[in-house]
Amino acid sequence: MGDEGRPRAEALFERARQVIPGGVNSPVRAFGSVGGSPYFVRSGSGAYVTDEDGNVYLDYVQSWGASILGHAHPPVTAALRRAVELGTSYGAPTAGEVLLAEAISRAVPGCEQVRLVSSGTEATMTAIRLARGVTGRSRIVKFAGCYHGHSDGLLAAGGSGVATLGLPGSAGVPPALVAEALVGPYNAVPEIGEDVACVIVEPVAANMGLVPPAEGYLGRLRAECDRAGALLVFDEVITGFRVTRGSIAGLVGVQPDIWTFGKVIGGGLPLAALGSSREIMEHLAPTGPVYQAGTLSGNPLATAAGLAVLDELDGAAYDRLAATVACLAEGLRAAVESAGLPVQVPVYRTLFGLFFTDSPVTDYEGAQRAAQSGIYAPFFQAMLRRGIALAPSPYEVAFCSMAHSERDVERTVAAAGEAAAEVTAQR
Repeated sequence: MGDEGRPRAEALFERARQVIPGGVNSPVRAFGSVGGSPYFVRSGSGAYVTDEDGNVYLDYVQSWGASILGHAHPPVTAALRRAVELGTSYGAPTAGEVLLAEAISRAVPGCEQVRLVSSGTEATMTAIRLARGVTGRSRIVKFAGCYHGHSDGLLAAGGSGVATLGLPGSAGVPPALVAEALVGPYNAVPEIGEDVACVIVEPVAANMGLVPPAEGYLGRLRAECDRAGALLVFDEVITGFRVTRGSIAGLVGVQPDIWTFGKVIGGGLPLAALGSSREIMEHLAPTGPVYQAGTLSGNPLATAAGLAVLDELDGAAYDRLAATVACLAEGLRAAVESAGLPVQVPVYRTLFGLFFTDSPVTDYEGAQRAAQSGIYAPFFQAMLRRGIALAPSPYEVAFCSMAHSERDVERTVAAAGEAAAEVTAQR
């Protein structure tokens, strides 16, 4: 179905553009890189969303990975009902904050203390400030195509929406702040100077499409940080509690100094966290001199949702999800290739990506080349017309939920074959 099948969405988008910049509250949602105008979601259930025009889509956005159990999962909505009847926000400590921090700490060896915040941007921003406060150094190292939120010092060569819009960074960011961020290619280990406070990295890059770490990459990065006396920050806003119960550190055998988490741990509500050893975390106020605060930090609705989600997740659940993703990825690859399109469908356990290129993608330059093929946008629209909702950007990963069934996988693969054939015929 095209925009003509979404008259109510068209009207809402026109109204939105009068009162919201670009008509959206996060740039990628505007469909700028895939054409057309966005659908407006009315509701979600399991693997599906329904838009304001009554169209139903098999959803691989899943709130950008936050809805690991699927939309409106009954135990989560029940937990929210119980919580909301007691109040929505108090500006005072609650038991839910303690319980969620304990659950994260138990699941992540070495993460002895946790500070809850309201967004991934807050978490990474605070992690950087904390690293600077601990080390007394100012410079940071990040990697091209990795997105760590929209704080000033982290937008240089960012992935996600920054890449989608073709921006080198952002207007309004003072040059002096950008100068404090050194940017290198992902999967390459830079030489780190003694003025560097920390290296921040997505251990699995998931904001330039899916780019797994090369064999030994994270270990070499850990060793270089140790040599230079810099801290290593794992941005696991996407991978944390998404690829395994806790951090990817246990899978790769590399321990960072600071973690950031988000998405899954908030159960679809605004919540994120940073964590580290007690020694490092006690540099944060009120026990230390590094300031951070938030009126809605540790919000009781968000902690209730997060706890309900974590209660549902164990090793077997992740294994089932990984099996679903593996089956889907292989089916997509075969279906698209059979229609004559070049494609790569990288997988990292429960995450998968989609690059229209002949060669495996190992860094941001490769992701850009794949995006510039011009295939993603017509493929996206062809899938949407068949009721399959992918991310409206070639620089994002796709997310399955625990609610995606074998039948959903089969439907997606069949639609991909048709969509790819349609794109091939138009080239």
